[in-house]
Amino acid sequence: MVLPTGTVEDGQVIVDGTRIAGTTPENAHVIDVSTHWLVPGFVDLHNHGGGGASFSGPAEDVQKAIRTHRLHGTTTLVASTVTDDMDFLVRQAGLLSELAEQGEIAGIHFEGPFISPCRKGAHSEALLRDPDPAEVRKLIDAARGQAKMVTLATELPGGIDSVRLLAEHGVIAAIGHTDATYEQTVEAIEAGATVATHLFNAMPQIGHRAPGPIAALLEDERVTVELINDGTHLHPASLRLAFHHAGAGRVAFITDAMDAAGFGDGRYVLGPLDVEVSDGVARLVQGGSIAGSTLTQDRAFQRAVTIDRLPVEDVVAALSANPARLLGMYDTIGSLEPGKDADLVLLDADFALKGVMRRGEWVVDPQLG
Repeated sequence: MVLPTGTVEDGQVIVDGTRIAGTTPENAHVIDVSTHWLVPGFVDLHNHGGGGASFSGPAEDVQKAIRTHRLHGTTTLVASTVTDDMDFLVRQAGLLSELAEQGEIAGIHFEGPFISPCRKGAHSEALLRDPDPAEVRKLIDAARGQAKMVTLATELPGGIDSVRLLAEHGVIAAIGHTDATYEQTVEAIEAGATVATHLFNAMPQIGHRAPGPIAALLEDERVTVELINDGTHLHPASLRLAFHHAGAGRVAFITDAMDAAGFGDGRYVLGPLDVEVSDGVARLVQGGSIAGSTLTQDRAFQRAVTIDRLPVEDVVAALSANPARLLGMYDTIGSLEPGKDADLVLLDADFALKGVMRRGEWVVDPQLG
């Protein structure tokens, strides 16, 4: 078991109802998972969909995407939108906020439309706009207290004022899809930005005279850096660089998943844009930009340990504890401790997923054969 204090062999987790208990109830049912790893449920801060469905779709599609990622160990998920018409985003925020109020998702992340056309990635340039604080506030209000994060290109007109607005309302201001300089990024962090949206991707790369946003985001201890560990978005050396400079306590693994996650290759739509998924890599049909990922968090875990050779404890922090703290939910999720939600992931000796429990109920029954 991976606990906040380290890895424990031959331990046990006691589940009573929906929570982890400190004492064993009478007539407890015992499940022997010897030779397996038991870790906290995964927390995904940045996820656009899966199972052939999108968080920009109707309620039934949203539920399908949630279910898909739960089957891969993500017991807590923030639903991410993609750049679209403001009226559509306001309506979608209303739908997603209802699911957040029901406990199905942990909140809403608005990625766009307040991003740089120079670093738009798989976002429609025709729908991009500067981060006017009044429009940012419109999205916050539409989310009815369930807005968790907004990704902004903070160097655009209104960017710094929007960061301050988000900080005042307890919403995470994330720097991403940005063409900012090092100095502009520092200014945004000082104004209250605390997250780097998929660090390295959709931002200027490090230069020896122009270090850009990456250096500023890595060196500031107030910033949590998102990383997409699918083998496509990042070279392993870039991943190690982020862990080395930010430290294991400031990294959050995300999927940035789109509809094809857990579903397969084919043609999809991301916002208003057509996407082709081939060999598990999603790219825009027009232009070929990477369009999110098909990653699930169990694959991110396995890759981090077996290919990137990161310590298991650091990977658990990046997948569970760190994002839980960022969301202000570490008192209930993110670690195996009495009193917290019984969110568990069972992995075999090769770190393949073999069971998932969410709030005391098995989503994936233990596969021990």
